[in-house]
Amino acid sequence: MVYRFWCGECGFKTPWLAESEGAQRQLDHYNKQHPGILAGGHVEANRRNPQGSRISGLACLQVAGILVLLLSIAAACRP
Repeated sequence: MVYRFWCGECGFKTPWLAESEGAQRQLDHYNKQHPGILAGGHVEANRRNPQGSRISGLACLQVAGILVLLLSIAAACRP
């Protein structure tokens, strides 16, 4: 599952991230932009796309396979 963390003080929000990474980015934001204020806001879970916008392992493997195929065709066409 991926999450987006919203600042309770301003309009800042993290991108869709793993829970621990999103929490850390929110904490970093508070330390930099709102020093002395405890981190607040809310957390949003992405239920429509639980893996986020990251390329899945299968998609990456498919892209690699297509690239190998194209390179093979290009190499076969060289005199």
